[in-house]
Amino acid sequence: MQTIINSQLPEFSVQAFQNGQFKTVTDKDVKGKWGIFFFYPADFTFVCPTELVDMAEKYEQFQAMGVEIYSVSTDSHFVHKAWHDASESIRKIKYPMLADPTGALSRAFGVMIEEEGMAYRGTFVVNPEGQIKVVEIHDNNIGRDANELLRKVEAAQFVATHTGEVCPAKWKKGEATLKPSIDLVGKI
Repeated sequence: MQTIINSQLPEFSVQAFQNGQFKTVTDKDVKGKWGIFFFYPADFTFVCPTELVDMAEKYEQFQAMGVEIYSVSTDSHFVHKAWHDASESIRKIKYPMLADPTGALSRAFGVMIEEEGMAYRGTFVVNPEGQIKVVEIHDNNIGRDANELLRKVEAAQFVATHTGEVCPAKWKKGEATLKPSIDLVGKI
């Protein structure tokens, strides 16, 4: 299996639903800022709305960090709108909900479940240059936590601007980092 860490965001053009509107989102729209691709199996399900609402509740914090969130499922943009209209929880979402009915984007990110026509719960953080910096893929029975993702994005942004420093386990913004050197070997 080949990793996609540090690979370039794939080229794509998909329909999306956002703030009561349909729009087209492409890879070119993502470049120049940090982005999170948040794949989930399907609209009108059980774990998915809990995750999407969790992300919606942190959306302003992500936006303040210069990060756009893109939720992605193999549903159409019409189904995204219907879910939005039918669910009080989903109406909280302000970020673009990308439609991937052909599964092309899910395949490009390596999360497509071919026999089900749905995606695994995949999370991908992309830097402004279009490189994938964080990858996390879960079985569909395991929900994700927006707080942990927020911490990972903060760490990715920190190391992107602080050459030679790394973030240790459980690092939080403002805490001490490490500067790898021979002097640290065996002392941590």
